[in-house]
Amino acid sequence: MDVKAQVDVEKAAQILKLLGDKTRLSMMKLLQNNECCVCELVEIYKTSQPSISQNLRKLKDIELVREKRKGQWIFYSLNKENHYYHFVLDILESLPSQDERLKELEKQGLRISCC
Repeated sequence: MDVKAQVDVEKAAQILKLLGDKTRLSMMKLLQNNECCVCELVEIYKTSQPSISQNLRKLKDIELVREKRKGQWIFYSLNKENHYYHFVLDILESLPSQDERLKELEKQGLRISCC
């Protein structure tokens, strides 16, 4: 039997407040199935690096995203080990894919790939 963990109302409100921002919400959807570098997100959202970093920091502070270093790059992805992952996933599953944004970056030769 698959039993979903209940979410504390205060924590749910905190998460929903963060996801109430259109950029952070679409960023989370993008990170659901992809790892992205800050520079890629800057290009996708056509905004400054400090703005993207601030959004990522807010999501990282409550452990919704995680970071992984690959060489000189730091890549961000959805933290699937977070206690509230399924709560967030239920929200993200209701949204359209954002993967086309990454495909467009690839076409432009701006997608980061490293070993």
